[in-house]
Amino acid sequence: MTFLGWTAAVGGLLLIMSLASGWIYRSPVTSFGLYLTAGVACGPWALDLLHIDIVAHSELTGRLTKIAIVASLFITGLKLRLPFRNRGWLMGVRLAFPGMLLTVAGITVVAHYLIDLSWPMALAFGAIVAPTDPVLASLISVNDARDDDNLRVSLSSEAGMNDGSALPILMLALLLNSTEPLTYLEIGHWALVDVLWALLGGLGIGYGLGRSIGLLAARLRHAQGDIAPSDFIALSLIALSYAAAQSLDASGFLAAFAAGVGLRSAELQIVNLHPPENIADDQRYRPAEELVNPHSRHSFVDRGPTESMGLVVGDALSFGDTIERLFAAAIIVVLGITLSQHWEPIGLLIAAVLFIVIRPASVYIATIGSQTPLARRLMIGWLGIRGIGSINYIAYAYTHGMMGMEAERMTDIAFTVIVTSILVHGLTVTPLLNWRQRKQAMREEQEREK
Repeated sequence: MTFLGWTAAVGGLLLIMSLASGWIYRSPVTSFGLYLTAGVACGPWALDLLHIDIVAHSELTGRLTKIAIVASLFITGLKLRLPFRNRGWLMGVRLAFPGMLLTVAGITVVAHYLIDLSWPMALAFGAIVAPTDPVLASLISVNDARDDDNLRVSLSSEAGMNDGSALPILMLALLLNSTEPLTYLEIGHWALVDVLWALLGGLGIGYGLGRSIGLLAARLRHAQGDIAPSDFIALSLIALSYAAAQSLDASGFLAAFAAGVGLRSAELQIVNLHPPENIADDQRYRPAEELVNPHSRHSFVDRGPTESMGLVVGDALSFGDTIERLFAAAIIVVLGITLSQHWEPIGLLIAAVLFIVIRPASVYIATIGSQTPLARRLMIGWLGIRGIGSINYIAYAYTHGMMGMEAERMTDIAFTVIVTSILVHGLTVTPLLNWRQRKQAMREEQEREK
């Protein structure tokens, strides 16, 4: 197939997905499931048009997946417009740290005893498939800055933080898998630098950059009367937060997430200090991006600080969302193509144990005492989709020395778990959320009748 043919095929696929987006949204099949199907159709299992091995190109895979992840993490953080004491944030912390550790522990034990992986390789497998994915969780994450649904906030904040909490575990697994004995110096460096500093430093660097650049951008644009598109502010924040954190041995993923949270914090401060005039009191503290229309920016009469901030945040959301969806679509198509080379049937059993037993049990234990209703805890336990984050971890492991037959078998099982999650969670998320919405509507109606 020629380059022109592939260009037409990609354009056709994107056009079909765009025109059918309404039907896809209402159906149990997600867009990512369809992208995966398109990849399988192009691969050796069907039309045999393409042969791509993600593992063979692990360095390139790692870079592309990082772009998708950091863009998604930034957008996720930017949509979370809630105080840190909010119950959804607290639930996210429980899920991303104690919940993550329990999930990794459960998977490690199962992988060692059920599929006979060595303890270091089983731990690496646990770190790879335990984190929920910030990119593919778009159906269950917060919709916008006014979304305060505790279920969505919990899952969004978990996805934003658990990449930073899982990567140190993978790094430990790679250290344990080394032929050289682990020294106390290496253990200390891992605990202090790869865990403590990576988490705290990543959050601090990202939040500080997001907040300071957000305030600076809003004030400068207001002072200059600048109404030009500010997409590059989002790109600069994503790039600077990730690069600054990584160069200082902190977590770049956490920094990108915290940069979005920091920019949202700057927006909140601007709105509180400069609420728009001539607007109803109950509307004065809406997100700044809702107070402006970026498509009519040239007709603005009063360009106050809040309006300037609204343009900055609105452009950032639009730009980041486009980058996230573009890279996610490409990566999932490639995953479908490469699946024929990395399919392992035992992965279906591991996926079932993870989805039905380990993840729900870990969530249940981690949320004890949170006063969260049992039904919500069970739903959170189920809605833990795996995806591009896990692919990035596989690429990270291969570019940091993981090799051998056992590593290849573990990778095949991991890919099978990822694909199973995309399909199973994708098929069930819409019916579950619709059922939940109906229950909430019935409950509200009963309360009104009382």
